[in-house]
Amino acid sequence: MKKLLFCMLCLIPAQLMAATDENCRTMTTVPDGELTLQQVIELGLCRNPETASAYLSLESARFNKNAGYGQYLPSVSVSGSASLPYRNREFDDWSYGASISASYLIFDFGKRLSDVNRLIDTWRATGFDYSESVQNYVYGIIGAYYALLNADADVFTANAVMQVSKTAKDTADKKFNAGAVAKADVLKADVTLASSILDLERAKNNREIAKGTLLAKLSFPADQDIQIADMSSDFGSESENKSIDELIEIARERRPDLLRASANKDAAWHSRNSAFLSNLPSISASGSLSWNNVPSDVYNAGQDEWSGSIGIRASMPIFAGFSNMYSVRSAQASYERAKEQERMTVDNAMLDVFSAYQNYKTAQTVLKQTETLLASAKETESVTAGMYKVGKATMLDWQQALADLADAHKQNNAAKYDLFTKRAALALSIGDIKEGLIKDEGESTNE
Repeated sequence: MKKLLFCMLCLIPAQLMAATDENCRTMTTVPDGELTLQQVIELGLCRNPETASAYLSLESARFNKNAGYGQYLPSVSVSGSASLPYRNREFDDWSYGASISASYLIFDFGKRLSDVNRLIDTWRATGFDYSESVQNYVYGIIGAYYALLNADADVFTANAVMQVSKTAKDTADKKFNAGAVAKADVLKADVTLASSILDLERAKNNREIAKGTLLAKLSFPADQDIQIADMSSDFGSESENKSIDELIEIARERRPDLLRASANKDAAWHSRNSAFLSNLPSISASGSLSWNNVPSDVYNAGQDEWSGSIGIRASMPIFAGFSNMYSVRSAQASYERAKEQERMTVDNAMLDVFSAYQNYKTAQTVLKQTETLLASAKETESVTAGMYKVGKATMLDWQQALADLADAHKQNNAAKYDLFTKRAALALSIGDIKEGLIKDEGESTNE
């Protein structure tokens, strides 16, 4: 029971408390100021209808589970009546009556317990489904957040390359006016500048699309603006890495789909037991008390005004057209199916963890390579620019160096934020998306 309570408490993140905040749900504009990833996620969870719907499904399952406990309590019902007889074209006097009856199931060979346990496991499975919905949504927010940061970096890079292209154009103009180079150098510089301006416009367009995607996930109009904070430079370092065996063990304990498959299997097991036990006898106690007020001139008016009874009732189904037998077989087949689905879920989950781990390790290597490539491209462009100014390199050489620098910047930007996304994917694969977030600025959680 302690493990169950712990699991259920982990399912409902603190952000859910904000889901009841009407100020958050009804706001029409993005909050001012720079938002961190954690703040963006909290804002999204507050406003997202998908996770709210999953939470309501969890609440429905919880209420169904609570209703199941009612089988352990007596069933009490009351009734009342009033009638006005009509005979021989005349109305007689009013007759009144009231009754109360109660029944209590004493023994049923454990069928009640199986029914309640099935509802509990169904509730647990729904809770894990809710947890998975929240984690998938958070992962989507993380991906959109990093995509916008990548787009911002590409705009900054494109603008920097354009400034260098303007410098190259000015240098070519001065050298042409001094008679040091041919007109072709000026034309090549014009082409480089025009190309860099075009790249800047494309980068701005991509940023608008990335911004609109993030705003849409937060349920805001895509034409609004949002300011977000960049990530720590040491986020996703190799010092945070765990072994694949450690990650698989964490996934077995935390991954929602594995826990949901296990809970569904347990629910199917209890459902099978309930179907079998429904064919056994049940013993109930019952009692009733009634009052009737019948006019003296009415037939059978001499009956007692007060009457009642108490008793013990035993019942057992004998024959119902073989439906009981087939119900048991159906429940058994459902249980076997749930076991196979659990096994399939485990296999898929382990492959998912392994693939995410390999992708993350590859992303770390790619980022290192792009950093080396960027450093080399910067040095090459700087040397080529200096050589061109003293007449030891051509404008074509400088053009190529600028193109290589722009490409190296883009690759480095993409590799950096792809690493962050792969880190979040690995955290999602082990069932703990919080591992993919930063708690405080400059402080990262363990991966």
